[in-house]
Amino acid sequence: MERRTDGSSIERDKNNRVIGQTTREGHRLEYSPTGHPVKVITNKGAEARFDTHGKVSTIKTSGGMTINREPNGQRRIVTEHRDANNRVESRVVTAGPNRGFVEHRFERGGSEYVRRTYVYEGRTNVTVYRTYYYNNVAYYHYVPAYYYAPVYYGWAYNPWPAPVYYTWGWYGDPWYRPYGYYFAPYPVYPSADFWLTDYLIAENLRASYQAQAAANADAAGANADAAAANANAAAANADTAASQRGSQAGAVTLTPEVKQMIAEEVKAQLTAEQAAATQNGTGSGTPTSAPAQPAGNTEQVPPALDPNLRVFIVTTSLDVTANGEPCSLSAGDVLRRMDNAPDSDNTVGVMVLSSKKSDCGMDSSPRIQVADLQEMHNRFREQLDTGLKTLADNQGKKGIPSGPAAGGRKNPDGTSAPDDAAVVAAKLKQQQQEADQTEKEVQQAASSPSGNGGNN
Repeated sequence: MERRTDGSSIERDKNNRVIGQTTREGHRLEYSPTGHPVKVITNKGAEARFDTHGKVSTIKTSGGMTINREPNGQRRIVTEHRDANNRVESRVVTAGPNRGFVEHRFERGGSEYVRRTYVYEGRTNVTVYRTYYYNNVAYYHYVPAYYYAPVYYGWAYNPWPAPVYYTWGWYGDPWYRPYGYYFAPYPVYPSADFWLTDYLIAENLRASYQAQAAANADAAGANADAAAANANAAAANADTAASQRGSQAGAVTLTPEVKQMIAEEVKAQLTAEQAAATQNGTGSGTPTSAPAQPAGNTEQVPPALDPNLRVFIVTTSLDVTANGEPCSLSAGDVLRRMDNAPDSDNTVGVMVLSSKKSDCGMDSSPRIQVADLQEMHNRFREQLDTGLKTLADNQGKKGIPSGPAAGGRKNPDGTSAPDDAAVVAAKLKQQQQEADQTEKEVQQAASSPSGNGGNN
């Protein structure tokens, strides 16, 4: 180790290349053999890791905050607060400007639950999950806030009297244009489960577009005009690529075969929800894809590992490694789980059935955290419930046939009072400001005068 008079120090490998140094400000930097930064630990304790392109991918602070940066610029911030037993008491999660949730753990009837209060562009809603453990890892299972009448679920998965022609209202929306090469809705709907399949795919693609727009706005900082220009340019580029790919392939990327797999998952979940709604006195909040458990028994295989559940729609951006190469997944990509049991790192192998042009290639085989698959399944169920409500509200309209009244009843275990919207918004804003400051400090540490490269 070489020590300099200014208090900094340098480490070199046997080829005399700088592989690490401590700056005079107290920052610790590590480099790859090619001189690119690999890791930075600031003098405040924040630890940043860099991707193969030299960009920050993850930052973890001593205060429990984790900042993830996807290759496309999308940022996700998670701050956890744990109790004396290292259980997560609360979390604050931000997925973009004016988007995120605050989560709190609570107990009901001797069972452990979490409540998430979501805020999105001024709108607030609350979702409840029951906590189960598998191999000493906590997994959240979505608990419906209500069940519809059993006959309504039957109407949703049984064939309609005749195929329905339906025109979606989003054909001209900004989010749809970039994904015209990827997704096309069914020309007709023989039953509601196919309509719900298109609804689910569309909602996730909408989320993908909005997340990218938020990343563009974040990159442009306070310059709203530049942010809008970036978003419009991205859409225009995607339009061009879409038309080129469409003319070459003659078909959308998300094939009818993959959509059929999703439709089968939809139908299976509708059947399970119908069974849960039929049970007298249902209120346990137990996931419908698993057998009921006594209140004190929290050890249960998560639905994400259910052998009967194989296909998952990605609901948020993820950094993964496929065939030894880093790549990303984004909302609207489709995966098939290949393993039934996780490895020691709680990951399972998946195959990419369908993906957008900038994501992991189709047929690639990354490994995914079981917790991430469980989040996808939870979101699938949440969106399915929202889609069922939309169908109920539009029976007899826009070509949708009339059917039995949705009816239904509240599920007490799936309801909880939300956190105060103003408090949630303030926590999300504060978290974003702290993340901005942390990222700034990491960049300053990485570019400090006594720490400016791995080939000094």
